[in-house]
Amino acid sequence: MDNTLKEKIDRITYQTSRLIFNEALEFLSVEFQGKVTFSSSFSIEDQVIAHAILSKNIPVSIFTLDTGRLFAETYSVWNSTNEKYSARIKAYYPNHSLLENFVNEKGPNSFYESVDNRKQCCFIRKVEPLKRALTGNEVWVTGLRAEHSPDRKNLQLIEWDEGNKIIKYNPLLLWTTEEVREYISEHNIPYNILHDRGFVSIGCAPCTRAIKSGEDFRAGRWWWEDASKKECGLHTPSPKGALENSQITQ
Repeated sequence: MDNTLKEKIDRITYQTSRLIFNEALEFLSVEFQGKVTFSSSFSIEDQVIAHAILSKNIPVSIFTLDTGRLFAETYSVWNSTNEKYSARIKAYYPNHSLLENFVNEKGPNSFYESVDNRKQCCFIRKVEPLKRALTGNEVWVTGLRAEHSPDRKNLQLIEWDEGNKIIKYNPLLLWTTEEVREYISEHNIPYNILHDRGFVSIGCAPCTRAIKSGEDFRAGRWWWEDASKKECGLHTPSPKGALENSQITQ
């Protein structure tokens, strides 16, 4: 990271740290006009952010990655969100040639067979479409929370995503699950009913299950794999030291 970029991140880190999250979204939308985008998977966290953007008409674009293997309940909350806010959340889909070749060569459920196959499936269905969705933007807003996994406890509210060459804003990073649920209830926001059935982190249907009592947040994702490998590649950590001196508190 060069000094100019670091100075920019330090500046917006300081400014956004003084604001509540919806005010910070408005600030970023002015600072980076037309170049702030929010990725939604329609999780409870993402619905909190979507509500702030759509109810206040903050000029932040919203997109989702439709992998083709989402739960029916996810499509329902997507539709309910569009209807409630008169919105049209943009969808990005896998490259059809890459997906056809992968499925024809390895089969529709090959992700169960090896970590490499699963990561290739995630890359085709999620990572490659994400890169297209982020193209032309300077700030990527996410619903990541520190409670989601041990790796995410080291994230910052504002950070540099080296893999995607974009500034990432994680407004709910320090929120608890209780705070998220209270906000959803208070504002009558549509949410995925799978969250009431033990599903915490919701992705593709074949790769997600409800968690059991005492299990961590990510236990329901790719449950057949070693716990240390449970990321799909969308959110890779910034290089060590990339944002030194940019720590902020809420």
